[in-house]
Order: sequence, then C-alpha cells, then structure tokens
Amino acid sequence: MLDNPFSIIFYVTDVEQSCGLYTRLLGREPTEASPNFAMYPLSGARGAHLALWKRTDVTPAVDSTGIEGELAFVAFGRAAVDALHAGWVELGVRIVQAPATMDFGYTFTGVDRDGHRLRVFAPAGGEPSA
Repeated sequence: MLDNPFSIIFYVTDVEQSCGLYTRLLGREPTEASPNFAMYPLSGARGAHLALWKRTDVTPAVDSTGIEGELAFVAFGRAAVDALHAGWVELGVRIVQAPATMDFGYTFTGVDRDGHRLRVFAPAGGEPSA
C-alpha cells in the first residue's frame, strides 16, 4: 500500500536556478537538494512533493520537453490571483495568459524556464473544495 504519497517531477536544465524560482513561488526551501535533484513538500496534501530533476541525469533518458499539463495553485479570490500575478511578474516568470475570467474561475498562467506551465486560479463560485 502506498499510503497516499506522490510526487510531481519536473525535468529541468539547471536545478539550482529552478530552485531559486520554486523556493520563492512556494514560499519554502527544498527538503532535499543536490546539484541534480531537489524536492519540495506541497502543503495541503499529505506526502505530496514537487521534485526538480536535472534533465541530463534522468534515467531512462527523456526525449521531449515540458509536459502536456499544468501545476495549478489555488488562490482565495480575485485579489489573491492579481497579487500573485504581480509577484510572479516581479520574479521574472514569463506570463502566457494574463489574469482572465474563465468558466472554472479567475486565472492566469505562467511558464518556468523549462516550459512547465504554472496556473493560479480562484475557483468560480468561491472557496476551493477539499
């Protein structure tokens, strides 16, 4: 039995540079860090982690870039989304979708230096569900 642990792993070009961004985005230091790998606990999900793995050290080797998906961050309201957007712009995150209202809520999307999509949203209808 796995007892609910899981990790999202992003393959990155430079772990140290990526840690610089994710430490600020997540507001915490990695619990594990080396030149080739780093891991951050994700709040709100027991055993969940975001890991950064140096692309050239991944076994078996990967032959594509990015993923067809997103890492989503839930915010509480439009003002929180707008504040996070301003903060991410200040950090140098490349914004690919400015804050906008969509059918699921108010959102914006950025990408990290390796092309991983990062979405922030406030759910339509108020509080996020557990």
